[in-house]
Amino acid sequence: MSSSLVFMALYRPHPGKAEELKEVLKVHIPTLRKEELITNRELLSLQAEDGTIIEIAEWRSTEAIEKAHQSAAVMAVWDKIGSLSELTSLSSLAEAQERFPNFKPL
Repeated sequence: MSSSLVFMALYRPHPGKAEELKEVLKVHIPTLRKEELITNRELLSLQAEDGTIIEIAEWRSTEAIEKAHQSAAVMAVWDKIGSLSELTSLSSLAEAQERFPNFKPL
């Protein structure tokens, strides 16, 4: 099995959908853990000034990433997240332009 990888997932809520997105995210990490796709490393959940939510967690392996895309349970959560937010990149955040970016903990 290959080594683990840390991921950053960034979700910019659609207008009026921030609270609903936060509710869906409450089941995101537990679903990945139930499917044994991520490690037990503590989730880091942050929020950028523009409202973008950042999740930082650790995949068990590169194979786990592939398995996640084959899991009906994971895909159902990801589809809901996608309907409530724009999936974006770190470079899209104003904070990313800073040498030492700061984010609000959630």
